Amino acid sequence: MSDPVIQVAELSFGWDGATLLQGASFEVERGSIFVILGASGCGKSTMLRYLVGLDEPGGGRILVDGLPPGQGDSGRPRFGVMFQTGALIGSLTVGENVALPLQEWTDLPPDAVGGIVSAKLRLVGLQKAEDQLPSELSGGMRKRAGIARAMALEPDLIFLDEPSSGLDPVTGVEFDELILALNGQLGLTFVVVTHDLESIFKIGQRCIMLDRESQSIIARGDPRVLRDTSTDPRVHSFFNRTRPEVAT
Repeated sequence: MSDPVIQVAELSFGWDGATLLQGASFEVERGSIFVILGASGCGKSTMLRYLVGLDEPGGGRILVDGLPPGQGDSGRPRFGVMFQTGALIGSLTVGENVALPLQEWTDLPPDAVGGIVSAKLRLVGLQKAEDQLPSELSGGMRKRAGIARAMALEPDLIFLDEPSSGLDPVTGVEFDELILALNGQLGLTFVVVTHDLESIFKIGQRCIMLDRESQSIIARGDPRVLRDTSTDPRVHSFFNRTRPEVAT
């Protein structure tokens, strides 16, 4: 078994005086694709904010490579994040967007930055889009550019927030295949927040399922095994639903 890249112990959080999750503990193995799932409003995206260090949880401990998410010896980010829409800066080209982390956190000369940008865009199939603006790209291409930017500083860990949201089924499958390829070829660890069942079953190797009513993790393991064997009616209903859920 691989060593954990993320260790979460007794995590608790909520807002406006209401508890969403309490006492949650789990680990993410290095080199895996780990999925955080659950019904709308259970705290999936909120948990992601704590894992990447944007907010401080009400209780518990989160370690990424042995350190709290916002800390590191060099001060530079130790992981990459792709937000739901790609979060590209509209006034910059795709290449300029991918270059931003390198310009912010390194002293590399412009030609070296340009080489890295071109390499990352080739990895995600956007080598011809380097000089285009985000407005000129499709939704799937913007998300690919978001992954290229997340990989700019060569992190081993990438967080993805609802990566298939807003994509048509064909583009969603292609994006899942990209995640699988980057995981298999580069050994990247992915932590994915999603409600998309097709994506969960295609890319998910391990998962945790959050439940708002019990304020806890109610299932963990291989999502395909949980779908086929869980006797918990909440888990069975989630994995065997037929109507797409609208993420919030």
